[in-house]
Amino acid sequence: MAFKPVKDGGRGGRTRFTRRAAVAAVGVAALLTAGACGSSDDSSGGGSGSSKVEVFTWWADGGEKAGLDGLVKQFGTDCAGQTFENGAVAGGAGANAKSVLASRLQQGDPPDTFQAHAGAELQDYINAGQIEDLSADYDSWGLKQAFPQGLIDNLTVEGKIYSVPANIHRANVVWTNKKVLAEAGITKDPTDLAGFIADLDKVKAKGIKAPLAVGKDWTQLMLFESVLITDLGPDKFTGLWTGATDWNDAGVTKAINDFKQLLTYTNTDRDALDWTDAEKLVMDGKAAYQLMGDWEAADLDAKKFTDYAWFTFPGNGDTFQWLADSFVLPKGAKNPEGTKCWLKTVGSAAGQKAFNTTKGSIPARTDATPGDYPKYQQAAMADWKSFKQVPSCAHGSACSQGWQGAANSALGKFSTNQDVAELQKAMATAASEFVKK
Repeated sequence: MAFKPVKDGGRGGRTRFTRRAAVAAVGVAALLTAGACGSSDDSSGGGSGSSKVEVFTWWADGGEKAGLDGLVKQFGTDCAGQTFENGAVAGGAGANAKSVLASRLQQGDPPDTFQAHAGAELQDYINAGQIEDLSADYDSWGLKQAFPQGLIDNLTVEGKIYSVPANIHRANVVWTNKKVLAEAGITKDPTDLAGFIADLDKVKAKGIKAPLAVGKDWTQLMLFESVLITDLGPDKFTGLWTGATDWNDAGVTKAINDFKQLLTYTNTDRDALDWTDAEKLVMDGKAAYQLMGDWEAADLDAKKFTDYAWFTFPGNGDTFQWLADSFVLPKGAKNPEGTKCWLKTVGSAAGQKAFNTTKGSIPARTDATPGDYPKYQQAAMADWKSFKQVPSCAHGSACSQGWQGAANSALGKFSTNQDVAELQKAMATAASEFVKK
């Protein structure tokens, strides 16, 4: 669903990041001013006296924009005397936004807050001294009691917490067009990769040339990660990002070959498509399946497409691959007190309900009422509590922006040359550079 600050999804690495930066300005959304918002604790902003809170995200349309709108409305209720300013930058699942953000941070012109994925993605900002410690605010806002301990542990870096998560998303979900599957005679979800490939063949036999829709780099990384979870298991998969699992492992070789086979069922224009373009192939009946984060549920609902279903990627079993959208307080923000009001709303029960019921994600808080949420989110909330949790590199919870960029670059090449040994070597080389020693 993402991606992706300095990173986008770091997406694209050093080389691809540069190319994206060149087009980033194209995606800049107009800055809009929405309802009055402010801090219940603080009546005005920081040293500049500003009452505007510029919120920088890549949520510009669809279910993502609907979620943001819900959060903004709650912010207006909670915070009097402040004005929300929309700094959204559209395109590339966050790649464009992160390019613009990197430039602004380098120039000493940060927004009041910006969206970033919780986890390893924040490390670059922390190392650069670009974001503030929010640990004291967690204590005063009761967030250490509201969020599960495992999430608190993942958010903590050397004893400090730097972001407030708005949600939890799941990455390893396959979305389907029910009509297409019915016409192919498929009546149950596959539970392993062999069964999935057999179903892909059934759909293909009905005249659909590319039954598995996919987009460019980071969406391919998502698919690759799901295959890795299947072939390695959740613990060895997580070890790829910590150094506990060698990228030269035979299981990785098998996963790359399985991924290569899956690509034969995908659209040949994949490297030119964003995730929503691939989604449209499913909606239009030109594909049967798409692997994508669960923001797709909200997006399909927003587009009034109801003939869809979902299942966990075959072979992943009881594994929940997580990511979290979060917000930070940049150093040098013009209105830090207004930003803290925004962050308090983001972490509040009311704010998380307003956001997640329309975003397609589930609340990071443990005190949410499942009945307040649509059918998919209710299932995801139950799985989050009971399934094995693993992070996502494509969405920053497992790896840094630089590592994510290197992975996206390697997969972009693999999409064209299909060289298994070259991809495995590139991933091993990236791990040797980015795994913490």
